Amino acid sequence: MQRRHCLAWLAGLPFAATATGAAQTQDKDKPIQIIVPFGPGGSGDISARMLAEFLTRKTGRAVVVDNRPGGNGIIGVEAVRNAPADGSVLLLATTSTHLANPSLFRKLPYDPGKDFRLVGSFGPGSTYMLVRPDAPYKTLQEFVAAAKKAPGSINYGHFNATSKVTGALFAHEAGIELAPIPYKQVSQAMSELIAGQIQVVFTDTVAGDAFVASGQLRALAVHSDARLKRYPALPLIAETYPKFTIRGGFLGIAVPAATPVEIQQKLNTWINEAVTTDPIRSRLEGFAFAPAKVSLADLATFERQEREKWKGYVDIAKLEVQ
Repeated sequence: MQRRHCLAWLAGLPFAATATGAAQTQDKDKPIQIIVPFGPGGSGDISARMLAEFLTRKTGRAVVVDNRPGGNGIIGVEAVRNAPADGSVLLLATTSTHLANPSLFRKLPYDPGKDFRLVGSFGPGSTYMLVRPDAPYKTLQEFVAAAKKAPGSINYGHFNATSKVTGALFAHEAGIELAPIPYKQVSQAMSELIAGQIQVVFTDTVAGDAFVASGQLRALAVHSDARLKRYPALPLIAETYPKFTIRGGFLGIAVPAATPVEIQQKLNTWINEAVTTDPIRSRLEGFAFAPAKVSLADLATFERQEREKWKGYVDIAKLEVQ
């Protein structure tokens, strides 16, 4: 994008120099779009909608969330990769799209490190291990014992790369056999778990919190840096399986790599403000996320390091590369 258009974009935003002319007016009136590469109701969708409300107030521009599910997030990612690199189209980046997919697909049509730049993060998250309230196993140890007694009889639902790898890695560390059942959306997996068609789902605490709080599902354990303040009696998976070190989940915002650094920095500033002030900060912390300000440079380092870790997780879990 030419620098003239970059300045026009910035001029249409608060705290930037005043812009004049038809091109600037058009840019100012252009809605900002956040593409979520998964369906409604998931953690990415919830987080994107919170940020959209903040950006609407901050910029005075319409900010819309567009769900583009399919292909393990690939469809939505491709839509942003091919979008104008002017800050008007943002991607809800996830563990699946930016960390796990490169190790799960031989011919991934995008390169997260080359095609995108992370400009914000909602903070490191946590993961619930969910079962039905009436499940015969009341503890993690009882679950593992049941799985060992009848190998392959327990189905786990997965709906993206993160949930698939997490379930497979847990099975490996526990020395059990779980049958993977794929779903297109987290809501479908949750519905099937509630109905008893599958027996366990590993999902981040943002997507799973409402089900736990309402009693529709029960958390056997959680994966996080520490026990959750809301549920201090809920054990960490790592307390039983110390080698289970997979991160609880990543949610962030990315833009096409060609987006001018001035726009990247402005978005980074706004997202850092959004996630560290109420009401978003409190909501994220309630979901067991740990929001914090993160610079562009630190985001780039985080992405490189975590992507390498996820390659190791896929190898350990012996998942077939598609």
